Amino acid sequence: MLDPAQLAALAAVHRRGSFDLAAAELHVTPSAISQRIKALEETTGTLLIRRGQPCAATDTGLRLIRHHDEIVLLEHSLAADLPGLSPGPATFRIAVNADSLATWVIPALAATSGFLFDLVIDDQDVSQDWLRRGEVVAAITSHPGPLQGCDTVPLGNLRYHATASPAFIARWFPDGVTPQALGRAPTLTFSDQDQLQTRWAARQAPGRARPLLPTHRMASSQAFVDVCLAGLGWGMNPELLVAAHLAAGALVELIPDTALDVALYWQFTRLAGPVLAPVTAAITQKAGRTLVPPT
Repeated sequence: MLDPAQLAALAAVHRRGSFDLAAAELHVTPSAISQRIKALEETTGTLLIRRGQPCAATDTGLRLIRHHDEIVLLEHSLAADLPGLSPGPATFRIAVNADSLATWVIPALAATSGFLFDLVIDDQDVSQDWLRRGEVVAAITSHPGPLQGCDTVPLGNLRYHATASPAFIARWFPDGVTPQALGRAPTLTFSDQDQLQTRWAARQAPGRARPLLPTHRMASSQAFVDVCLAGLGWGMNPELLVAAHLAAGALVELIPDTALDVALYWQFTRLAGPVLAPVTAAITQKAGRTLVPPT
C-alpha cells in the first residue's frame, strides 16, 4: 500500500521543481519531503526523482503521480455523495495556451467557485502533450482528436491578424508584403513551438519554400502587442487583443483580410469529468460567446 503523504510529496517536488518549494506547498520541512521521497523510493525499489535544477520525476515517478492524481479526483467525486468527507477544494492542473489565457480563459475560470487552478502555459500545438503524459487533467489544444481515456469538446476559433505599426510597414514593406521583404522584416516568436508567423507567411506565397523569418523572442501575449505598437516587429496577434488598436489605426494588418483562425478544443480525462464538469461548462460557455464559430 502506497502512502498518500509520500505520493503527495512526489507530485509536489516534480511540479514545483525543488524540495524547498514542495515543502512550502505542503507546509512541512524540506527534510520531511526528502524523507518521504526516500521512503517511497525504498518501497518501490526504484529512483523516482532526478535531483537537479529543476527536480523532475522519472517515468516511474510520473506513473505514481498519475496514480496520486486519480486518487485525489476519486475522493472529490465521493465527497459529493458523502458529506462526511471534506477533502478541501479540488486543485485542477490545466494546460492553457498563453493567448487564450490573455483573452478569455480567466473570466471563464472566475465563473466557477470552490476550485483551485494550477495553470501550465504552453503553445496550443503542444499543450495536448501535457495531457498525454498525465501531468494535467485538461488542456486547451489545437488537436481535435481525443487521447485515449479522454473526451474532447470543440470550443471555436481564436482569430489572429498579422499586425504591425504604420511606421514599421512603411520602413520594411515600402513595395508591399513580398516574400523578399518578409525575409528581412523582424517578426515575433513566442517559443520554439510557435509556428503562427511562419504559417501566415507561407500562405501569402503558396508553392514557395517555407520562409525563414528573422525573429525576436517574446514569451508574452501582451508583449507581442506592445512590440508591434512600438514598431519593433510584426506578429500574429489575437483579434481580441488588437481590435481597438486596429480601429484606432495604431496597428494595421500587413495584408488586409488575411486573418488566420486557430481551432481550439477542450480535452479532459474521463476520470476527472464528473468533478471537472462545472469548469467544463464555464469554459465551453465562455468560448461560445467569445471565439469565432467554426466554419
